[in-house]
Amino acid sequence: MTFFHRSEGLPLQDLIFGASVYFPPLFKAVLVGFLLWLIAHRLLRDWMYSGEIWHPMLMDLSLFALSVCLGLAVLTVW
Repeated sequence: MTFFHRSEGLPLQDLIFGASVYFPPLFKAVLVGFLLWLIAHRLLRDWMYSGEIWHPMLMDLSLFALSVCLGLAVLTVW
């Protein structure tokens, strides 16, 4: 593997610098989904931990997964 001091001849040279700034879409979806989960968790917390649900932690995890999917859908449409 050779090391180039100058990247003038390399294709996609802007991606070499931009890789440190680029946020993948999945990361953005997790951030948006986390914000949605915070709102939904706050609204449903009393119901989930009241004993009506068999395992509230699994319900919380599935709610987070649905929030991330909804966040990805929102980012796709937007």
